[in-house]
Amino acid sequence: MKLRGFRNGIGITLLVAFLCIPFLPVKDFFMIPGHLTTFMNQEGIHMPALGTHVSMASSDEEVIEAAGEASFAAKGMGTADIVYELAGLPIKKVNVDVLDDFRIIPGGQSIGVNLHTLGVLVVGHHQITTSEGKVSPGEEADIQVGDILLKINGKAIKKISEVAPFVESAGNDGESLQVTVKRGEKTFETELTPYLDAKEDDYRIGLYIRDSAAGIGTMTFYDPVSKKYGALGHVISDMDTRKPIEIHKGTIVRSNIKAIEKGDNGTPGEKRAEFSASEKKLGNITKNTPFGVFGKLDEKIKNGKIDKAMPIALSHEVKEGPAKILTVVHGEKVEEFDVEIVSSVPQKFPATKGMIIKITDKELLKETGGIVQGMSGSPIIQDGKVIGAVTHVFVNDPTSGYGVHIEWMLNEAGIDIYGSEQKAG
Repeated sequence: MKLRGFRNGIGITLLVAFLCIPFLPVKDFFMIPGHLTTFMNQEGIHMPALGTHVSMASSDEEVIEAAGEASFAAKGMGTADIVYELAGLPIKKVNVDVLDDFRIIPGGQSIGVNLHTLGVLVVGHHQITTSEGKVSPGEEADIQVGDILLKINGKAIKKISEVAPFVESAGNDGESLQVTVKRGEKTFETELTPYLDAKEDDYRIGLYIRDSAAGIGTMTFYDPVSKKYGALGHVISDMDTRKPIEIHKGTIVRSNIKAIEKGDNGTPGEKRAEFSASEKKLGNITKNTPFGVFGKLDEKIKNGKIDKAMPIALSHEVKEGPAKILTVVHGEKVEEFDVEIVSSVPQKFPATKGMIIKITDKELLKETGGIVQGMSGSPIIQDGKVIGAVTHVFVNDPTSGYGVHIEWMLNEAGIDIYGSEQKAG
């Protein structure tokens, strides 16, 4: 009897579904998301309408309430469902999270970036000419390009200048150095033997090493409450090893654009800027990730174009069509330029390439040819909301490139837009 009842239930459900098909715009039906997130004090929730035969209702009108035929307004923080019904039967349910109002101040300023590596970074090998022939001590010790030297003889190493005294002492004593090496996630110990360079009469270890890096980029946003910021939209890698730089500390300062080298098919352009590491710092750098560099500002900064806090758009809210970017082309002046969102992918999990954008502003195309190096991090604004940042240029089409959704940059900055910490508390 139970099995017969179960079969009857399935049969009725399939029959209802079959009868419903002629009344449903199938394409619109499958475009309805299963979950949405929105914020208080922002524009309403606009849902796909499925015709006059289908009605929509909220499961909790204290959280969201109907504001039109296919629109809803956020009334309070919490979770509710929007239910599509046909002939009194539910055919689709959309879970909606309403979060507290959240706003950030867009950037656009050109910044200089100074990074100090964790330990010293190995960027190459070189052979040493000894009285017995040529040797490569670094390779003998199985130290590879991209490795990080963390300690020598148990003492932490942070600067190149700290390495030479160990090398000289070990060489004079005829001893090897005990080196702690970091390779990816792995850390190991190895012996590195200094050799006397017959040409220069000095002890060498046959490694090219670096303890810092510098470059320019663009500020994306900062949070006026916590002063946390995000910039660049992509990781900073060492120019020789092409590997992400693991940082010990870093700072950002103002930079001044002196000239633009225009991009062309096959050759990305770049901003030519000057800055000094000794200038007053704007803030620190605590993270260098695939989504950019992040830290905290020492004080509030202004771009002179849009200095008010603006709402953000999550990835599912970004639309194909017109948008704006803020960036610097001359000196330190932040300007607004037209772009087009060619495509955007609603992302449930962090990913760096969420949008494809195209420069449409004639003035910017005239000045730069499109997206150029140094423009990375330029905030993208659509319908009065910050939606992301410019990240990469297409080498074969400098007018176009990738953008990252602002949602993931905020997450990397340690800004809890979802209220997760509050919920946990």
